[in-house]
Amino acid sequence: MAIQLECEKILKERGLRITKPRMSILEQFLSHPNALSHNDIEEKILDIDRITLYRTLKSFEEKGVIHKAIDGTDKPKYALCESSCSEHAHHHDSHLHFRCDDCNHTFCIEGVAIPAIPAPEGYHVKGTDIVLNGLCKNCS
Repeated sequence: MAIQLECEKILKERGLRITKPRMSILEQFLSHPNALSHNDIEEKILDIDRITLYRTLKSFEEKGVIHKAIDGTDKPKYALCESSCSEHAHHHDSHLHFRCDDCNHTFCIEGVAIPAIPAPEGYHVKGTDIVLNGLCKNCS
């Protein structure tokens, strides 16, 4: 019940209608500490079609509910945003991702300072993605 209330709160704060697919997808993100792929969600929610899932993930990303968790693989994964993210700005400047070599889960690592990396003259950096890999705390 607490997860459902949290889902409703997040959807209302981001100006999204409360629908069964949105609630089900958001419950998955709240229930797992690791980033989730399309396939991960499809395996957990059997009664959702791919188009609805794709559109929901896209609207969640646009509204600052989730962000892409870059982990060095070609499989897009998503993780919950911080509460300070919004439709107009994601705040993941000091945000790393960790991919476990054993279980293949990707985790957000908060609070690790990323040093400023100067771009060569004429280049304009829009973001920095740093991926750590090794064994997560569950696999070590």
